[in-house]
Amino acid sequence: MRVRVQAAAVHPLDVVARSGFLGPMLPAGPRYVLGADVVGVVDAVAEDVTGFTSGQTVIGMSNWPDTKTGTQAEYVVLPAAVLAPAPAGFDPARAATLPLNALTALQGLDLLALAPGQALAVTGAAGGVGGFALELARQRGLDVVGIAGPQDEGFVTGRGARFVPRSADVASAVRTVAPAGVDGLLDAAAIGAPALGAVRDNGAYTGVTPPFPPPGERGIRTAVVLARGIDRQLAELATLVEKGALTLRTPRTYGFEQAGAAHSALASGGTRGGVVLIP
Repeated sequence: MRVRVQAAAVHPLDVVARSGFLGPMLPAGPRYVLGADVVGVVDAVAEDVTGFTSGQTVIGMSNWPDTKTGTQAEYVVLPAAVLAPAPAGFDPARAATLPLNALTALQGLDLLALAPGQALAVTGAAGGVGGFALELARQRGLDVVGIAGPQDEGFVTGRGARFVPRSADVASAVRTVAPAGVDGLLDAAAIGAPALGAVRDNGAYTGVTPPFPPPGERGIRTAVVLARGIDRQLAELATLVEKGALTLRTPRTYGFEQAGAAHSALASGGTRGGVVLIP
């Protein structure tokens, strides 16, 4: 389907790619369009696509590392398998903060495979991925511990999690509220190996920074999530937003002509709600 873009989020991968760091990994070409997340209006539908119509508002996530099809453009052509109806009644810029961040949280929780009642710690709990992870984990019946800065205590507890202030020794900080260690840890802050100390023996760890997780220890399973655009999961997330069970953030927005400034703003930090390009 061809989608007329209404909003496209900017993520750290875009900043990394723009810096040239990915250059050796990319085939030669005149240019690459960046961007994974999109909210927009369906402009054209291929004959073999069902369930979508022109004029419909959709959300989607391009699997950019594989396809190099970027969403930070006026139009983007994507397979229906990475698109879903957008949550009704929400501003496109806010809806654009959903796909990559929420899919990373959802698929990361799937990798941890914790059972209701087990304890989960989330680093970077007030960030884009972490905030969604708190809510999704509570919906799974998990006992959630959120690690974030002192200014974010209300954000974390408001999503049903126990708050632990960020510390250089994350393992000791988590064990003040979970002395035996947590059953799993979603490392949205990309702390890596030092965070393993917060996890009990034979627990689980999932990171969000590909390609490699830290080596396991004490029987801890380690994995890393590389989020994929999946229509079914996007539809489920959009429905949760509509029901008020998943909270969208309010991003900082920039016009398409300010793309450079948007990337610089994300790279400099202090953009807790995210950065989104709009036409």
